[in-house]
Amino acid sequence: MRHRHGYRKLGRTSAHRAALLKNMSIALIENEKIETTVPKAKELRSYVEKLITTARKGDSNAHRAVFAALQSKSATQTLVNKIAPRFAERNGGYTRITRTRIRRGDATTMAFIEFV
Repeated sequence: MRHRHGYRKLGRTSAHRAALLKNMSIALIENEKIETTVPKAKELRSYVEKLITTARKGDSNAHRAVFAALQSKSATQTLVNKIAPRFAERNGGYTRITRTRIRRGDATTMAFIEFV
């Protein structure tokens, strides 16, 4: 049973899941909109919104914390200097998930995740 379980396993090991979320968040930060499956988008939303909340502070500790999670200098700079200041007045809810289509290969529901 998974009552009150805190995250989705997405059918992957913990290391694979961490790498997946890191790479998807880098893609989202660089492109500002990506298409993925709905469960992945819902899990990514939680991951990215915590990073944005950290990046909103804008100091060197925020840079370090975001870089520790992303391991990408360009994505860290983009997030802290361009994206996070847009949400300075907003208390959460930085992303939007829009369901788009049913994928032909395996009939899973796809969705766009983007910054508001």
